[in-house]
Amino acid sequence: MSDFTGNFWSVYVAALTLGGILACLLLIWVTARKKIVSASDNTTGHVWDEDLREMNNPMPRWWVWLFIATIVFSLLYLVAYPGLGAYRGELGWSTQGEYDSEMEKANLELAPLYAQFTARKPEELADDAVAMGVGERLFMNNCAQCHGSDARGSKGFPNLTDADWMHGGSADKIKETITAGRHGVMPPMAATVGTPDDVKNVANYVLSLSGGPHDSVRSQLGKSQFTACAACHGVDGKGNQAIGAPNLADQTWLHGWGEEAIVAIVDKGKTSDMPGQAGKLTEAQIHVLTGYVWGLSNKALPVKP
Repeated sequence: MSDFTGNFWSVYVAALTLGGILACLLLIWVTARKKIVSASDNTTGHVWDEDLREMNNPMPRWWVWLFIATIVFSLLYLVAYPGLGAYRGELGWSTQGEYDSEMEKANLELAPLYAQFTARKPEELADDAVAMGVGERLFMNNCAQCHGSDARGSKGFPNLTDADWMHGGSADKIKETITAGRHGVMPPMAATVGTPDDVKNVANYVLSLSGGPHDSVRSQLGKSQFTACAACHGVDGKGNQAIGAPNLADQTWLHGWGEEAIVAIVDKGKTSDMPGQAGKLTEAQIHVLTGYVWGLSNKALPVKP
């Protein structure tokens, strides 16, 4: 990766760009000086299809100056705008700056729309059809890629329509999650639990907590070994929302269900990321989106036909 973060590629791109422009200028200069000896009838001697002869007429002067003008324009452009490797240009223009400017303009135009919602609690917005319509569009544009258009999630992405919350389902906690994001880490625990057979025992004990199909003998053996997991998930396996440790005693499985899936997580661990939206959405937009997400699990929304 160091090859891509050093100055080499910046210098390489700049040299390649300038080299191409200078090569065009050199080509014009060479062709302008080169004289082709023509026949008395002003042809080059090249003949196609028996009677098509190439004339030795020079390129129109205006055409030559047009080529030169494009070269001068390209050099001026590269001074003003990015194009020479890491050089940012004298005008300081960037796609990120253009995006930020357009988003700022759009947010100013939309500010009156969101102003009517900011003074109300997110829980109150869940009963406002207009607010929920706005919240739905925000959700579709920013959250549906992971949680699905119906917000029911998929393997590795939480279902937002049930009452199972790893960090808490209050409006304040939802807003905190949307704003700052979440970073969840389940470290590999195989070495702590013991042998591969011990890991299977713990997996069966975990399955027994939610009443799922399991080996009762292995489950009893795994109960004492579950102490390695209790520090996060609790002695009863019901999790700890303060640190985002999932409840293992319900029937909600974020990363897969069954002995094989649980063994894999204990062996290898699991890392999950929910990106924060504070740099992407305004505070008012997050407020409305919080009301929408809160409403998904606390208020039955109308089903679209």
